[in-house]
Amino acid sequence: MKERISIIGVPMDLGQMRRGVDMGPSAIRYAGVVERLEGLSYKIEDKGDIEIGRANREEEAANNLRNLKAVSEASVKLSDQVDEAIKSGSFPLVFGGDHSIAIGTLAGVSKHYENLGVIWYDAHGDLNTGETSPSGNIHGMPLAVSIGIGDEALTRIGGYTPKVKPENIVIIGARSLDQGEKELIKEKGIKVYTMHEIDRLGMTKVMEETIEYLKERTDGVHLSLDLDGLDPHDAPGVGTPVIGGISYRESHLAMEMLAESEIITSAEFVEVNPILDEKNKTATVAVALMGSLFGEKLK
Repeated sequence: MKERISIIGVPMDLGQMRRGVDMGPSAIRYAGVVERLEGLSYKIEDKGDIEIGRANREEEAANNLRNLKAVSEASVKLSDQVDEAIKSGSFPLVFGGDHSIAIGTLAGVSKHYENLGVIWYDAHGDLNTGETSPSGNIHGMPLAVSIGIGDEALTRIGGYTPKVKPENIVIIGARSLDQGEKELIKEKGIKVYTMHEIDRLGMTKVMEETIEYLKERTDGVHLSLDLDGLDPHDAPGVGTPVIGGISYRESHLAMEMLAESEIITSAEFVEVNPILDEKNKTATVAVALMGSLFGEKLK
């Protein structure tokens, strides 16, 4: 891990329909993230929040891509900020906002790596397109966009595509996949650990295999952690909760093992929605997991 961390907030709620997730970055800051990371001897530079444009109702559902223009514009701004953070020698740590922000994060990160790896810690695959999406919500599409599948207004951000190769992706915690996503996973050979594998193998084995798999083929790894990857009992403040998820303790173990592996070069924590939360519990969980990711130990 680098000594300096650049925090970038993305108060984006345009990738889905439920209001409140735009307050996610504020909730995470309120839960004490800066103090937590400073306590681990990191120099923290909080870059504030990028400005998110308003949705234009006329273009709302063009090509079954809700708020395409506004999401695309925000992704360009985020990509530029992430790019600048890496150029300055800092570790980019991005707070969402809905998961559509990963389009911009990965556009900014991947230009710095020949073979970027991605750990997608999430209940969902986020591999839908305008054709396969049941909702038209772009927060269900960022991984598809990042492997070069989707509307050019999203896939071409940063002027190049794809941002990541399918064989450099590991999805962890999947338990709600649409039919089109299942077909794409098979077709592209994307590595997935569903909840079935996590239950069967245990989180230790899943993370050992993930780390070994990515170490062999990548020169940097981005962690994209959606709080709905955790069970709603532990992280209730998310827009698309799915019961039967990864436990709080399993998630800490995963973050601790990633810290020991030293493979993570950028990260984002998304889908914290304080309106749907209980006393800021989900943001507090996010901050605790960041503590483990950045080297906090129990003894």
